[in-house]
Amino acid sequence: MNSMKSPKILPWIAKKAGISEELALKLWRRAVGEAEYLTGKSDGSEFFGLAIERFLSIVEDEAGTLSTSKLNPAPQLTWMWRHQTRMSLLSLMAAQNAYRCWQSTWNDMVGQKKAA
Repeated sequence: MNSMKSPKILPWIAKKAGISEELALKLWRRAVGEAEYLTGKSDGSEFFGLAIERFLSIVEDEAGTLSTSKLNPAPQLTWMWRHQTRMSLLSLMAAQNAYRCWQSTWNDMVGQKKAA
């Protein structure tokens, strides 16, 4: 299994979810193992992204089973990770679209000069 270091935010997530840091570390290791199995990799952005997503999902599930009161549910954290991922993808798409527009304009200008 991967010996990837746990995220520095792990203690904060554990506290917010109402679980011990020791349990959070075990859940992190489980998420890393699942991500490695699913991606077939032990590094890279796809692996790391999936490890974080799996970790947050597992923590939410664990916090939900520990919660005894319906009045104070454990905070849901996966939405934040998914939102961050969507926002970064949107900026990449915007850059790609700007490049395509620039390239198209350049090709049109060069094509007009050759025709003249």
